[in-house]
Amino acid sequence: MVKEFVLERYLNALLDGNRIECRSIIEEVLQTGNPANRVYMDVIWPIMIETDRLYRQGQIDSAQEAFASRINRTIVSQLQNKLPRRAGKNKKIVVCTATNEKAELGGQMIADLFESDGWETRFLGGSVGNDDITSFIHAFVPDILLIYGIDGKDAPAIRLLIDSIRDINAFPDMRIMLSGGVFSRAEGLWEEIGADMYAESAAEAVTQANADPQSLPKPVRTIKQRSRLGGSEESLTETFSG
Repeated sequence: MVKEFVLERYLNALLDGNRIECRSIIEEVLQTGNPANRVYMDVIWPIMIETDRLYRQGQIDSAQEAFASRINRTIVSQLQNKLPRRAGKNKKIVVCTATNEKAELGGQMIADLFESDGWETRFLGGSVGNDDITSFIHAFVPDILLIYGIDGKDAPAIRLLIDSIRDINAFPDMRIMLSGGVFSRAEGLWEEIGADMYAESAAEAVTQANADPQSLPKPVRTIKQRSRLGGSEESLTETFSG
């Protein structure tokens, strides 16, 4: 387990934009016996969440938030080849994100950890539209479509994507998982938008994906909330904002 003072050192160096110090701290963590996947889950992920919280609360500025996302992503890219590799599981996942760099960092970590766990992984990031996502999953036939880091303004488009997938019914065995973004701030919203699962973290995403679907709680969708979700794009943006 990474000690609290190490996390504090890393966060301070990150917000200062000190790439050399950040790399040095991560190397120290690795040398103490923590494997790369623990660095992902115990250092990079919680610090990413904390940086987002500080930015949303106005405690750091946009420059610091940019430093943090870019340095973290560079370090994640360097750690990727150090991740342990489990045997293939004959399971597939597609990971999509919002269009911002912070969301792509979270999505990249999720994709890396699934790949480490033996899943065949495709990371589409945030630059692919709904039609192309649908076309890709039709060809790739994943077990899970995971969407990370969506903000309120983009949530109506995700709802439309999910509804389209359900209406087509070409992927009856594919489950849809949401993580991060507005869904981490609005309890139960992932259920109302039509997803099958919600994961608080990358580690939880892997755990839930590997679990027997029958052992997971069934999504609860209220008539009242689904009625709200059935309105115009403008009203949907208000519903999902927060």
